[in-house]
Amino acid sequence: MASEGSLIHDLPAVTVRRLSVSEMSNNVYLLTSKKTGVQVLIDAADDAAAIRSMLAEAEQDTPCGPRLEAVLTTHRHWDHIRALSAIARPEDGGSVDTWAGAADAQAIEDAEGVGIDHRLDHGDVVTHDGIRLEVIGLRGHTPGSVAFVLDVEDGPTHLFTGDSLFPGGVGKTWSSEDFRSLIDDVESRLFDRFPDDTVVHPGHGDPTTLGAERDALPQWRERGW
Repeated sequence: MASEGSLIHDLPAVTVRRLSVSEMSNNVYLLTSKKTGVQVLIDAADDAAAIRSMLAEAEQDTPCGPRLEAVLTTHRHWDHIRALSAIARPEDGGSVDTWAGAADAQAIEDAEGVGIDHRLDHGDVVTHDGIRLEVIGLRGHTPGSVAFVLDVEDGPTHLFTGDSLFPGGVGKTWSSEDFRSLIDDVESRLFDRFPDDTVVHPGHGDPTTLGAERDALPQWRERGW
């Protein structure tokens, strides 16, 4: 399956790499602490070989020697978890911590045969030696969808939103109740809290900012998707 080379956001304390994989152009994100070398992967979507190449690229750029300590999953859909087993539980031994929204964790375990070590709820914090991510629950695309918040010193906040928020709208839902749940969470937990320069890293496609999307919120509500 086609994969694109990784793109880099060089932040003051953390390097963020983005890799697009699979026929669905899923984004895989790798966060590397510049101080400690600790790595956190968000959405092991597909193409384990390409993900390992991105890990190796990060290793070359981090003198202190990076180590992958956690794989975080934004939600349970199959296209975001196809490489989870290969990356979190490699055949050559060892394992890394796995994290996912509590309401999606069992479905991920059933689909991939990988235990979820930590089940996340809204307001939780994931901390790995130089990387701190707050958990934002965004219910609607799936019951346990979560976003991860990376605060940046002397720079804008970065949000990793999975399939809950994209440039141009919220993620797909399957009922009017799910849509209202998702748009309410996105508005109250993201747009009402974070400023316009906040960077949004979606599960597919290019990044955007909350400011670029804010004025369209009433239109999204009116159209119902």
